[in-house]
Amino acid sequence: MSSEQELICVSPEMCQVVEQAQRFAATSATVLIEGESGTGKELLAGLLHRCSSRADAPLYKVNCASFQESLADSELFGHEQGAFTGAVKRHDGCIHAAGNGTLFLDEIGELPLATQAKLLRVLEENEYHRVGSTETLRMQARIAAATNRDLRKEVAAGRFREDLYHRLDVLTLHVPPLRDRPEDIQALACHFLRRFGNEG
Repeated sequence: MSSEQELICVSPEMCQVVEQAQRFAATSATVLIEGESGTGKELLAGLLHRCSSRADAPLYKVNCASFQESLADSELFGHEQGAFTGAVKRHDGCIHAAGNGTLFLDEIGELPLATQAKLLRVLEENEYHRVGSTETLRMQARIAAATNRDLRKEVAAGRFREDLYHRLDVLTLHVPPLRDRPEDIQALACHFLRRFGNEG
């Protein structure tokens, strides 16, 4: 299987993951995508979104590893003008930007612990506040999160909240590493050879 987004699956293991993602798309439950870097987690999130009833709404992708720790809350939830030094105008944040579509939180294991606590409350109540505001806002988006870490080990090490892990781990897609699916390596190589050959 392939698509314009270059999600390639030939191996039975990966095809099973793709079929599972298509089934998960029929629900609004939170999905956690686990796998090594470069295994197609972001592409699976895209498939999950395109196959869902939210396909006409935004798929908003954000890499949690790109957040400065002091600004992570602002990036996710937004902030009011004057909420902190440098907040010269209101910022709506990622949750608002996702609308009633899908918010894809890549590298969720990199999220600061303080922000993890706030995200937990959002998942529990579907409500949040912009930094510096008391106005209660509703989250409309579905959450899909991805990690290249073993979050169970991160929980044991005190780097990830156990309660948030269980909130995220409602439906889980385990993406097998490429080294365990040689059929896909060959298919990917052929795909990119054709693609770059056509571009030349």
